[in-house]
Amino acid sequence: MKTICAICTAQGGAIGIVRVSGPEAISAVNNIFSKDISSADGYTMHYGHILDIDDVIITLCRAPRSYTGEDTVEISCHGSSYILQQVLQLLVDNGCALAGPGEFTQRAFLNGKMDLSQAEAVADLIASQNSAQHHVAMQQMRGGISLKLRELRDKLLHLTSLLELELDFSDHEDLEFADRGELMSLAQQVCMEIRHLSNSFAQGNAIKKGIPVAIIGAPNVGKSTLLNALLRDDRAIVSDIQGTTRDVIEDTITIDGYLFRFIDTAGIRKTDDTIEKMGIERSLKASEKAQIIILLTEPDVPFADICLSEGQQVIRIVNKTSEFSALNGVGIEELERQLVDFVKTSEADTSNALLITNQRHKAALDLALDDICRAMDALKAGISGDLVSEDLRQCITHLSEIVGGEITPDEVLGKIFSHFCVGK
Repeated sequence: MKTICAICTAQGGAIGIVRVSGPEAISAVNNIFSKDISSADGYTMHYGHILDIDDVIITLCRAPRSYTGEDTVEISCHGSSYILQQVLQLLVDNGCALAGPGEFTQRAFLNGKMDLSQAEAVADLIASQNSAQHHVAMQQMRGGISLKLRELRDKLLHLTSLLELELDFSDHEDLEFADRGELMSLAQQVCMEIRHLSNSFAQGNAIKKGIPVAIIGAPNVGKSTLLNALLRDDRAIVSDIQGTTRDVIEDTITIDGYLFRFIDTAGIRKTDDTIEKMGIERSLKASEKAQIIILLTEPDVPFADICLSEGQQVIRIVNKTSEFSALNGVGIEELERQLVDFVKTSEADTSNALLITNQRHKAALDLALDDICRAMDALKAGISGDLVSEDLRQCITHLSEIVGGEITPDEVLGKIFSHFCVGK
């Protein structure tokens, strides 16, 4: 395998780091460093200089006790772009190849240092912007989801082994290795746990991309003005003309450490305008997906009539009053406090729960759920154990895809790690 190198720190810092990993990492750095580190122990640091470019500190980790599982060297130097590029060029001149996006973490996965769900959590951790995102990413990176999937896999393997053992001794009618009732009970337990993980995606995705908050109301009650007040920016066009907002407008902001995704919608009213009708339809669809709905009106105007989904929180506000005015900023801080309180209450209920935040994981869980449901239907119908076993094996395969146990195609791995930064 080739030895790779990359700058793994952002531009503009006082210190920059160049990372090198692979079978020739130590020798490549040794060729340009003022001291001989070829026989140095792992987990040691060495001060010296690289030619006449800069004084540096070398951190050396030997395989397999490194992030990638390979010999790895990190060169800490001054953060000048010129210095970093010069060091990088010297490494390339000594046989190293420039690393692609996420290639260090991909090697960590391929070398068994982490599974695929943990590797994906690295990118989420780097991208985290608040405490909730950080908590979910750390939980996944430390193997929380992996452990749960291993437990489910063991239960499914137990089910499968009992069924296939009976098939091996099918000539002995007096032998029964598993009571069908017990098998059904275990399958139902697995099904419930898979469904719970799949359903957690709604909350996990909200934490990752922002808790969706839809601002709903009749035309001209101040929805766009409220959005601008919350964002502290003129994001939406404000006008006295009814129907100005004809499409869904979204933007995010962090309040007290929580990321909210606010959705300004077209005013809900009866209209013959084709374009405005489309905007209203999109508004209603947006409200269905929102976790929190701000239902806005003004004095003497009734609240818009909308259907609420299960679990949605509603904040009803009468705008343009002495208690609340989006235009003058009155009551905005209290509204923000209510939004945060809603999230904290929900978070307290699931603080220790595993949350799925990745669409790929959600898709695999849904396929696994279909598999286990088919297996349960087959058990109820008394269908042959070999067919039930096949559904169970399919379920195991789909769960394994989440952690990478069944994933080998380069194009799949390439797609996953292409979203990482180069130095990771």
